[in-house]
This record gives sequence, structure tokens and C-alpha cells, in this order.
Amino acid sequence: MSHTPRVVIVIVSWNALPLLKSCLPSVMATDYPDFEVVLADNASTDGSAAWVRQRFPRVHVVTHAENWAFARGNNEAVRDARVQALQADYYVFLNNDVEVPSDWLRPLVARMESEPDLVAVQPKLLRHDDRGAFEYAGAAGGFMDALGYPFTRGRVLFTMERDEGQYDDARHAFWATGAALMIRRQAWDVSGGFDEEFVMHMEEIDLCWRLQHRRSHADLHVGSEPAARTWRVGVEPGSRVFHIGGASLPQGSPDKTFLNFRNNLLMLYKNLPPGRFGPGPFYRILVLRTPLDMLAAGRAALGGRWQEALAIPRAYWAAHRLKSRYSAARPAAGSAAPLPWRGTLAWHYILRGRRTFTRLEQARPLEVR
Repeated sequence: MSHTPRVVIVIVSWNALPLLKSCLPSVMATDYPDFEVVLADNASTDGSAAWVRQRFPRVHVVTHAENWAFARGNNEAVRDARVQALQADYYVFLNNDVEVPSDWLRPLVARMESEPDLVAVQPKLLRHDDRGAFEYAGAAGGFMDALGYPFTRGRVLFTMERDEGQYDDARHAFWATGAALMIRRQAWDVSGGFDEEFVMHMEEIDLCWRLQHRRSHADLHVGSEPAARTWRVGVEPGSRVFHIGGASLPQGSPDKTFLNFRNNLLMLYKNLPPGRFGPGPFYRILVLRTPLDMLAAGRAALGGRWQEALAIPRAYWAAHRLKSRYSAARPAAGSAAPLPWRGTLAWHYILRGRRTFTRLEQARPLEVR
């Protein structure tokens, strides 16, 4: 490529000095000719910002006034005048608990440069402590079932696969993981960034879904011509990164459960169109999935995890109170907004025992290609 695109890597962190010491050196050793690193420090009190300034003077440290978590922490970092002055072609939003090999960035840039309608892409996400296994947060690209439950190539509900090359095709996905998300700067600007109401969890799925709503893209120039096709999201298996996971909220945390369920419901409401006559797809989905979610709450209660169990009905109530904020921004009534997979995990995974992405796709092909 004659022009080397500039990549700005944004890392949000809060009181995570050990993680920064473990992972940031690998980011700084990236083999790519034009990249900048921004640390968005969420008012840490453990000396993180000072350590980064002393150890890596070329890192742009943006200190926030308080802990704005993932969504606002990233948004505010990008809005910062110093970051805007870097004039990125691409942003990469990278978790502070991700270690990267030196060659991770080039395949992502090459993929984006080769596909003008691709606006976001992720690498293959593998476990930090077992580098032959996919990692929960994104694996090899994300999808959703007909009830809005996310799953990935490499992780379906409770089943984690080993990486044996079965997902090494560079294909499109429905969403890309926020643990390592590359996005075109123009697409980021048009999208408005992450939904700050989400705080953390599901915000990257919501962002990818909103990007794919767009059908006419005269406002996005990716070279000399504007992109004219539907914006797409992809996964580039030529790039691999290693995710520790659970650094912000561990699995089983009531707060994590609350945010996952609440944000999933809000995401469905804001991205699915209202019905032209009668209830739209959101309410039809809600009728089917409410019993399933309450079963999940009951399962947690039977296991003695009462706070986790109560987090699910709390999430429903919180989503109900917040959804009116999104009414004006929903897609037009009756417009097509298909979910990428018309099957349900409840049927195929739980009842039919199809525990891998490959078996799910064989049973019912996906609509994202």
C-alpha cells in the first residue's frame, strides 16, 4: 500500500497497573510503521498513569476525571483534542488485559484496506493462559440467534472450542469483540461511538449493529470514492491476540449479569424496528425469551447465587425504564432488520446438543456471509 494508514490504539484502564505492566510492553513492540498508543486512565489511584509516562514516554496519556468505565472512557479519549490531532485512519480499542504478538496489526490494516465496505474488524481472540483455546469475549467473530443471544465462532454458551484452524477463513461476522476492535475513523465519527448508557458489556455489539443499519454511505470515504454498499463487520484470523479476560468484572459477578441482561434488552429494543401494525419484533422476542431468562435466574438461585439471580429481573426493570430514551432513534417501522441467525440456541444447543458454531451453521445457515 502506497499510503501507510495511521492506527491509533486506545486502551482504557482503571487501577490495573499489574495488567499494564504485563500487556502494554507487547503493544509498544508492535511491528507497524505508523501507530500511536493512547492510555485513557479512568482516574486510577494505583500510579498507572505515572508508570506509563515514565516507562513509555511516547504513549499519549489522557486522564479522566472519574472512572467512566469502558464506553464513556473510550469515547472521551477519542474526543480529546490531543487524540483528534493524531488524525487516525483507524482506531483500535484494545482491552488493557490483551497481550499481542508483534505482527498482529498488519493483517487487520491489510484486510480493511482491501475491503472498502468493511468498517470494523477483529483479530482471532485466544486465551492468554491457554493459547490453543478460543477466549470467551470474541473468539473468531460474533453472531446472534433469533432471540438476541450472542455467540461466537469458537464459543457457544458454555462450550469453548480449541483453535484447530476450523475458523481460519476471513469472513464477515455480525459483531466484533470490544476486547480488540479496529474501526474506520469515519465510521466511528458517523456512529457517535459507544453507547455510554451501556457502561460496559454489549456496547460493541450495539455499535456493530448500528453500523450495519446504514445502506447509503456517501459520508464515508475510503479512498477516492465513497463506499456504496452495506457496511460490514469482519474477523481476520491472520491476526491473533491473547486475552486474560474478566479484568473488569469476573464471570458470575452480579454486576456483570445485570449489565449483560439489561444491555442486551436495550440493544434489541433500539436496533429492531417497531411494528407497522401491532407489536414489532422486539416484543415478539420478549415473549419467548422472558421465560428463558427467568429460568436462568432460577438456576442461579438453586445454586445459591442469590445476588446473581436477582440481577436478572432487576435488569429487566432497568431496561424497561430506559428504553423510552431510544424510541426516536429506532429504525423505521416495518423496515427489515433480520438477526443473523434464524435459529435459537435454546433449541439447537440445549435440546439438540449442537454445541459448536460449525454444527449450528450446518443445521441452519447464517445470513451473514
